[in-house]
This record gives sequence, C-alpha cells and structure tokens, in this order.
Amino acid sequence: MTSIIEIKNLKTRFFTADGVVKAVNDVSYTMESGEILGVVGESGCGKSVHAMSIMQLIPDPPGKITNGEIIFEGRDLLKLSDAEMRKIRGRDIAMIFQDPMTSLNPVFTVGYQIVEAIRLHNDVTKKEARKRAGELLALVGIPGAEERLDDYPHQFSGGMRQRAMIAMGLSCEPKLLIADEPTTALDVTIQAQIVDLVKKLQDELGMAIMWITHDLGVVAEMADRINVMYAGSIIETGEIHNVYKRTKHPYTTGLLGSLPRLDDEPGTELTSVPGLPPDLLALPEGCAFAARCGYRDEKCVAERPILEKIAGYDHQVACWHWEKIEGDGK
Repeated sequence: MTSIIEIKNLKTRFFTADGVVKAVNDVSYTMESGEILGVVGESGCGKSVHAMSIMQLIPDPPGKITNGEIIFEGRDLLKLSDAEMRKIRGRDIAMIFQDPMTSLNPVFTVGYQIVEAIRLHNDVTKKEARKRAGELLALVGIPGAEERLDDYPHQFSGGMRQRAMIAMGLSCEPKLLIADEPTTALDVTIQAQIVDLVKKLQDELGMAIMWITHDLGVVAEMADRINVMYAGSIIETGEIHNVYKRTKHPYTTGLLGSLPRLDDEPGTELTSVPGLPPDLLALPEGCAFAARCGYRDEKCVAERPILEKIAGYDHQVACWHWEKIEGDGK
C-alpha cells in the first residue's frame, strides 16, 4: 500500500487571555490508501483539533498551527494558499462533522447543499449535479431520494441528516474522508447503521477513512489501525488487534477496562481511569498521564516519553514502563 497522508510533528496552539492552550503536541503518523484509522481518546484530548488542523479549519485568531508538515500526495498542505486549499478541501479530503444540524444550513434544502458541493469541484450543469445528488442520497440509504432533495434539514431525522452529510462528503469521491464523531448524537441502532454504511461505502469506493470517536467498541469493529490520544499527543498506536490484545499504555488499559464485554463473568465490575486530564494551559514537564498512573516514578514526572516501537509488532507506545504492562490477551 502507498501512503496517502503523512503528518510530521504537528503542533496546534490557541492563544487565549488565560495563556497558550497546547491542543496538539508533536503528532506524527502516516495513513495508507484505503485504510481505516481510528482516533480515540477522552473529550479534550486533541482528536478533533488535529483533524481540523489537517483541513486547515482552525480559527485564526485564536488558533494557529505553529509547527509541522501535512504531506498529502507529495504536497505540504501547510504551505498551500487558501485558494489551493479550498480546491483540496471537499474534493480530495472531505470531513463529516459531529452534529449534522449545525453543519447543514437550515434555510437551504438538502439537495441544494449537496448540488453546491458537487458543482464547486466539478464542471457539471445544475441538472447533472442534481441527478448525482439524488444518486448519493440513494447510495447512503435514504428512501425516496429524488423526492427528499427538496426537503429542508429539519424535515430529516437525526440519522437521515447524518446520512445526508455522508452523501455530501462523498459527493466528489474524496481520497480521504475524515469522520469526526459522526454517530455521537444518534441512538445505538442508528449508530450501527451508520457504521455499517461507512464500511460498505469504503469497500465500494476504496477511500481512506479517519474515524474519530471516544467509542472503542466502534473502532474495534471497523478500523485497521488505531491512534490513542491523550493531552494532545499520540500515546499508543498500531494495528488494531495488536493494540487491543497487547495493550501497553496504562491509559489505553483504562479505556478498554471501562468497556463491558460479552465474555465477562456476571457481576464483573468495569474499571475507570482515576483523576482528570491535565490542563492544556499548563502541561507537566514529564508524562502528561503521570498524575493518574499507578506505574509512575520520578522519571515519569521529570521526563516525557516518546513513542517507542515494540519489537515484532506493528505497535508503538509512549510509556517508560510499557514492559511491565500486560494486555488482556483476549
């Protein structure tokens, strides 16, 4: 497989009256063509901000990408002009946002908005774009797609609005689709339908997908690889089964321990990660997770670990004591 995007030492900051928020800190990884990458972590860990940085949608001020490279098909996106980036955004890299009600304009029909997205990047007539919009709504499973083009967002249910957003994201057949917690506001049944839909579309279209979520169960079902983020950094990454079966970071262990399992004995108590995430205005000198970690020692408090490759596995971890941590092996 060939890499479609490579992120190197990405840093994003927000300059506020209270100080500098270190939202994304030296994030580096590569995505392959056709790969599904899961990005997980608690709220405020930098998942969405790093994705918005890729799309260059960070509001400036107060936000600013202060360091790094985002290499997409051989070009550094951070060196492109606004006009050049607009040509890539939506056509080559598309993004589905968490709340479709705030992403869709309530005063325009769903069909109008999809047609506009198609015509922005394709030399087609309005009639051709409308036909394509109907095909896209049908593709994402909306009954009576042609007729629903003239409906407004409030006439769609939450699940249907999210399907419409997926249709808009697919309108130009992007090479990379970034889905930022697209099922968070939906009930469990609709979540499962959206996940199945995205997997089906990925199989058919062959695009790479970045799926951002706090739900490790969803990631286990659909992703090839996983990035676990904490305090703006990737603290564990690798092939999905390696990370889940041979977990080597105490934070990842805590996240997985908070999930109910079908093979648990009746009465098994779920675990939780003690304490709270660090203040991104004042990150500690050492490991950002040290205050919540049962393995911490003086080195953890004084020195920040970097991602280290685990020999023999497609797996990296940023922890001074990863050799002491046993995955559940299930």
